[in-house]
Amino acid sequence: MLYPLGKFLVSVLFKLLFKIKVIGKENIPKDGPVIICSNHISNYDPPTVGITSPRTIHFMAKEELFEKKGIGFILRNVNAFPVKRGMRDRNALRKGLKLLEEGNVLGLFPEGTRSKTGQVKKGLAGAGFFAMRSNATVIPCAIIGKYERSKPLTVIYGKPIQFESLKKDKPSAQEVTDEIMENIKRLLDEYRK
Repeated sequence: MLYPLGKFLVSVLFKLLFKIKVIGKENIPKDGPVIICSNHISNYDPPTVGITSPRTIHFMAKEELFEKKGIGFILRNVNAFPVKRGMRDRNALRKGLKLLEEGNVLGLFPEGTRSKTGQVKKGLAGAGFFAMRSNATVIPCAIIGKYERSKPLTVIYGKPIQFESLKKDKPSAQEVTDEIMENIKRLLDEYRK
């Protein structure tokens, strides 16, 4: 696997290009299954979350990327796995659950696609599915700023989301995703000031 080498190289490159500040890394449990759910503003978001997290992350990525020779090779070697967009991809769901059962970290961008305005869009039900079907700790993540040379970029890892009261009402996967997105929005509102 290229993950450790890739993380090192991207860390060096991004530190040269961007002024990344990380807040709340201590909120990510040191072991056990974790789902990190982040807003999505750029193609640089996955490597940014990857280099700022203290743990190795397995990301879902759209299937089309794996068909491109260069990026497909890299994705397969940095723990990413494909998901078919626009439909319920049972293989991707099974793969994600298996990773969580093994105590890994799953990285998700619940919006499914980048927000061109920077405003958080409605999340897809997949994040809620993983949260309800696993015993994983769910950590909201907010990326604030622009990927421009020497401009500040802040990555905030929030406190674990508590679903106990919500679970009593037997919510749908979409309702759980909505709660995750609300937590991301709160981080954005708090730290944009």
